[in-house]
Amino acid sequence: MRGVGLTVICKYLVAAAVVIASAAPLSAQSVRAGIDAWQRSDFAGAVAIWRPLADKGDADAQFNLGQAYRLGRGVPINLAAAKTWFERAADQGHVDAETTLGLLLFQNGDQPEGLKWLKKAADKGEPRAMLVYGTALVNGDSVTQDPALGYAYVSGAAAKGLEPAKDTLDQLDKLLSAADRKRGAEMARQLAKGAAPPAKRSAKPVQTASAKTPKPPTHVATAAPAASPPEKPVASAPRAPKSASKAAPAAAASGAWRIQLGAFSQRGSAEALYQKLEGKPALAGRHAFYIPVGTVTRLQVGPFETKAAAQAACSALGIPCFPVAAK
Repeated sequence: MRGVGLTVICKYLVAAAVVIASAAPLSAQSVRAGIDAWQRSDFAGAVAIWRPLADKGDADAQFNLGQAYRLGRGVPINLAAAKTWFERAADQGHVDAETTLGLLLFQNGDQPEGLKWLKKAADKGEPRAMLVYGTALVNGDSVTQDPALGYAYVSGAAAKGLEPAKDTLDQLDKLLSAADRKRGAEMARQLAKGAAPPAKRSAKPVQTASAKTPKPPTHVATAAPAASPPEKPVASAPRAPKSASKAAPAAAASGAWRIQLGAFSQRGSAEALYQKLEGKPALAGRHAFYIPVGTVTRLQVGPFETKAAAQAACSALGIPCFPVAAK
């Protein structure tokens, strides 16, 4: 559905991308040192470690530096600089950079270029990329509509444990024909084996309104990303349906801590995410704070009495977030 379309979804999913440690033996210690500084909230120190490595072409350092610019930690928020560093890492085949760059491009209106990078990551098995690229195929968003192939990518993301993909797959099971689901399941098996999926039966490169497989009557929507351990982007559990009966209002909370759920180029996107989460028990008695920082709006929710309580709320929500002291 357009109200929760792929552009908004991408804003949620890009928030799941976090700083990662290098797996390369020669640079792991240096990149890891930056990770350690980052986790101590020494963001400037982390940036100082990563910058010379990034200048020398280390893809992990380039991705991490892009994240620093995207989040405004250790450096001022600079989305253009973030994009540049993501591009440098993505050009080297860095799958997290490909995914994050694709999501950023997609949400900022360059859907064809974003999907190009998302397909690269999806073909490497990155579940967030598989979900967004697959949903775009089902909807025909900036790509030739192919519901069966879209079903295959979404199935692959769901098989990897991505909760929003499981929700989307449930929607597709209701929207798509049995033939498309069957063919999509076979394509998903091929994708899981690392092989190219079978070609479409139709020789027509583009489906039209008269094609045998109709476009789904509504755009498929997905939920926000799921919780992840530090340094690994994963996705979050979807919002539970609202109860038919109105719950009693929770007592107002107090304290000097909040949780930060992301930074958004548009306040409306921050508000949309909060609307999806406000019914969660972990946020009972709390409310949203929309903090303008340069050209972005940070979404914080609180208050919490202690940092530990804020961290526990993050874990209960199941999406990437972190405690911050209220100012």
